Amino acid sequence: MTSPPLFPRLTGSADVSVRPARRGDGAAVARVQAVTWRTAFRAVLPPAVLDGWDDAAVTATWEAAVSTPPSPAHRVLVALERDEVVGFAATVPGEEPGVAELGPLLVEPRWGRRGHGSRLLAAATDLAVADGVRSMRVWLLESDRVSEGFFESAGWAADGWARTLETGGEPLREVRWHVELDGEDGR
Repeated sequence: MTSPPLFPRLTGSADVSVRPARRGDGAAVARVQAVTWRTAFRAVLPPAVLDGWDDAAVTATWEAAVSTPPSPAHRVLVALERDEVVGFAATVPGEEPGVAELGPLLVEPRWGRRGHGSRLLAAATDLAVADGVRSMRVWLLESDRVSEGFFESAGWAADGWARTLETGGEPLREVRWHVELDGEDGR
């Protein structure tokens, strides 16, 4: 018996939802990550990162994140279209009290523009507010204008922090975005 989605559809379609990831979702989450990185970030990520992708290792990592999270505030949510996982988001507690960090929020490109990303972000925000979080942060690749536009349309803004990731190839620069969660609707 399957449990109903935690966050039922937010559109007129009965075929879309967001729910907490559960045991067995690791392979689907890893697939969404691999396809999205290979499609959307091929020009940015070093070839060694994409060509050396280890499906089994990434699946095991996501399965562990779902099955044995370090705390109740470590979460993985999945977006569904019908019964297929088409996207995911992960959240972790921030280093400061009252802050949460949104890790990856990815929707497989072929399922894009159907509201899955917005539903994932709304669900992650709702859970953060329920946990007493006052601010959320996310790191975005500096060159990722699509994600910047998505987060900006949801009320997030760059906060001036940046970091450089060493990838074995060309270093990647990321910019931190944030949103304050102080209202009834989480914003």
